[in-house]
Amino acid sequence: MATVRSVRRDAGDDPLTMLTAYDAPTARVVDDAGVDLILVGDSIGNAKLGYETTLPVTLDEIASATAAVARAAEDAVVVADVPFLSYGADEADSVQNCGRLLKEAAADAVKLECGPHTVDLTDRLTDLGIPVMAHLGLTPQHVNQLGGFHRQGTDQDAAARMLELAREHEAAGAFSLVLEHVPGNVAADITDALAIPTIGIGAGPDTDGQVLVVDDVLGLSEQSPPFSEQFGDVRSEMERAVDGYVDAVESGDFPADEHTHVAEDVDELY
Repeated sequence: MATVRSVRRDAGDDPLTMLTAYDAPTARVVDDAGVDLILVGDSIGNAKLGYETTLPVTLDEIASATAAVARAAEDAVVVADVPFLSYGADEADSVQNCGRLLKEAAADAVKLECGPHTVDLTDRLTDLGIPVMAHLGLTPQHVNQLGGFHRQGTDQDAAARMLELAREHEAAGAFSLVLEHVPGNVAADITDALAIPTIGIGAGPDTDGQVLVVDDVLGLSEQSPPFSEQFGDVRSEMERAVDGYVDAVESGDFPADEHTHVAEDVDELY
């Protein structure tokens, strides 16, 4: 059984695996496969809730999904993504919101999309016993400021700022760091500079682990980012199954005799 402590302790040993999950059935499959960490990402907005970005996702939506995942996962560390404007504006509110995800939704840790404003918050949360996974590089909650989902850390100054922020969050107590959509050499340098594990998504092979959105892995997404990989074709299988159901109902093949119970002691009612 993985824990926040073991994830941090074993950095640099076997590669860490992390996938998103947003419901109990998916979490059970992911957990049974031996994935180390399950991220209840605010990507639920794009993947499951029909939003165009992650910005509309609410704390209640993340809390509900996290509780479902935590009920199903027995071995993986469950990490709850803290949604846009649920942290950062006021420290007391931020602490309350993050604490709620552990206290009410049974998360093992929270993930923050980070910047200079989250260093002190990370320190405060970890002092209170709330483990923090930091996240640098492409931070989708900043999509409006960034002007899109562009690769980050592509020049010397930006890469140096990212490294400094990574070190500051490590010093503040973060137990791991997600690096999203950054050059592989930058991710490798940051990984070498830190004692805590890095988990990459679109950050090359030299991080301590990898994370992907489960819908991309399953082949369920209509569109996937270029740094992702489809390991299955669940969307086609779903389409085949639903088409088969519609055809069977319309043709009268379903329900058949084996799907129907007849109460022999009930006389005709009409």
